[in-house]
Amino acid sequence: MAEDGAALERIANQLAEALIGSATLSRREIAVQAGIDIEQARRLWQALGFPPVDDDDPVFTAADTAVLAAIHGMMAERGASEEMVVQQTRVVGQALARVADAQVSATLERVSTQLGDGGAPLATAIQSIIEQAPQLEQFVRHAWRRHVIAAVLRLAAAPSSSGRETVVGFADLSGFTAFSRSVDVPTLAAMVDRFEALAYEHILRYGGRVVKTIGDEVMFAVDEPHQAAEIALALVEAYGRDAELPNIRVGLAMGPVLAWEGDLFGPTVNLASRLANFARPGAVLLAGGLGARLGDDARFILRHLRAVRLKGIGAERAWVLRRAPPGPIAG
Repeated sequence: MAEDGAALERIANQLAEALIGSATLSRREIAVQAGIDIEQARRLWQALGFPPVDDDDPVFTAADTAVLAAIHGMMAERGASEEMVVQQTRVVGQALARVADAQVSATLERVSTQLGDGGAPLATAIQSIIEQAPQLEQFVRHAWRRHVIAAVLRLAAAPSSSGRETVVGFADLSGFTAFSRSVDVPTLAAMVDRFEALAYEHILRYGGRVVKTIGDEVMFAVDEPHQAAEIALALVEAYGRDAELPNIRVGLAMGPVLAWEGDLFGPTVNLASRLANFARPGAVLLAGGLGARLGDDARFILRHLRAVRLKGIGAERAWVLRRAPPGPIAG
């Protein structure tokens, strides 16, 4: 980067001033002004994912005070517990940190390419971010509202939570670690982007939900076994056709799960993950109970394996899932 330390500090101050205003208040001051306990203010700051600051450091703004006041009102008037607010703050902080990192990285890469060896790319990128801020805020607000609607519709369409089971799937690129050592960073970035794009396309097409992506792995969930099977086979087929990507392997398991902070936990999740790790490239492995649920569907072929030993789980009966060949056309 062409900018020196003093220039970077000026740039950071310029960005802060444009987005959140002047930092003239300490945590003690904004806690008093918002009518919230200072320990609650500390917990919320940490839940957002920011490093600790001294209670008397003037690093906060009037915008921070307004947000704290709104949170205080939510707890006082609407009966929201502090634990629930902190948990939701942690979820929002994690999600928006990823959004911010992606935006800054993409903007800086674009600007650096445009400027070449000249200019000050970070200063130019920050100016671009400032100019884009109103549109991005509008987009984030609208996307949040759309996702709230989708979450409510999923809940309304799902079976009763009592005894409810979910199909969890993991798909990962086979040989990704070795492959990543042999390519440059731009090629690797393009590969990961292509991997995620295909995953979203086929998981959503068949009614699934992407829970998270972690590098070369995607985790998804769906309520119906037949939808899960279609997703798994569609993913294997799509990656198999793509010359730019290695084959993937998929593991599926069905059972109760714990939904927490936008993620899923529990033995069902662990089983699906272990099956994906055990599967061969281009293969789909199902846990025993899920395979039995799909056995009467003529669209699929299932082959029962001997019990396989999975790390941290032990012996598990599994099935290999394939798509049935098309039947004869009626004359």
